[in-house]
Formats: sequence, C-alpha cells, structure tokens
Amino acid sequence: MTPQDRMRRIGWLMTLAICTGLYLTLHLKVHAVVSDVVRAERQIVALEQQKLLLETEFETRSNQLQLAVWNQVDFGYTAPTAAQFIGSERQLASFGTPRGIGAPEPIRVAGVDGDAPEFPKFVSPITGKAVDPALIEPERVETLADARPDGGAMRIPLRATIASIGE
Repeated sequence: MTPQDRMRRIGWLMTLAICTGLYLTLHLKVHAVVSDVVRAERQIVALEQQKLLLETEFETRSNQLQLAVWNQVDFGYTAPTAAQFIGSERQLASFGTPRGIGAPEPIRVAGVDGDAPEFPKFVSPITGKAVDPALIEPERVETLADARPDGGAMRIPLRATIASIGE
C-alpha cells in the first residue's frame, strides 16, 4: 500500500466516524423531541379531563343554585332542621294511627296453611325416570328405646345424628 491509499482509507474511516456521530446525535435529538411531544399530549389529555371536571362541577353548582331559587320562590321549601328528625322508635310509633274503617288489610307474608301440596318427584336428567325415594330420604334411625329391648349393650349406627339418637 502506498501512503496515499493509507491516507485515503483513514479519511474514509474518519468520514464514516463523523457521519455515525452525526447520525447518533440526530437520533438522540429526534428521540428527545418525540418524548417532548408525548409529554405534551399527556398534559393536554390531563388538562382536558380537568376542564371537563370543572365544567361538570360548574353546571352542578349552577343547577343547585337554580333549584334553591325554585324551591324558595315557587315551592317554599327549606332545608330540614334538627327538630324535624325522629329521635327514637317511640316517636316514630306516635305518628301511627289505627286503621280506619274500610281500609284495606295489611299485606302479609305468604305461607302454607293446612296440607301442603305434594312436592314434585325428582327426575333423573340421564334416564328421565323418577328417582328412587330411598336415595333422597335416608332410613329412619332407631331410637335408644327401640335399640335393645333386652337391656344389653347398644350399638349406635355410624350414620346416626345426635338429634335422632336422643329421640
């Protein structure tokens, strides 16, 4: 290699290094501008939300003022005072009056009197036939009196419950 070729190569490497440095500088500058734009957009959205909140609050307060004027002028309503509230159940009961003549009967909770209608039979979803009642209702467990009439040792069945043993 001649010294001219070597100088030319060094020149190209220096030019490439300068261009790479300028590219990195430009890239960082663009990234900084993009970050500023994103930050500005977020501030705009936050300010729009705050503006909407303030508009809503302003409309609400103006509506409240309008309602207060209407209540005072047209209807004569005033805010309740402490004397208007009921202090106990006795005061509440004192407002009650006996039912008048011809007044409708009070509403009562529904209930079953007398014989209840038969509950529908359980049907197996697989076979479509009625389920055996022995599977639904367990066998009646013997009471202590019926367990051993001869007075010997008694054996309590495992499926027995405490309530059924004491019967």
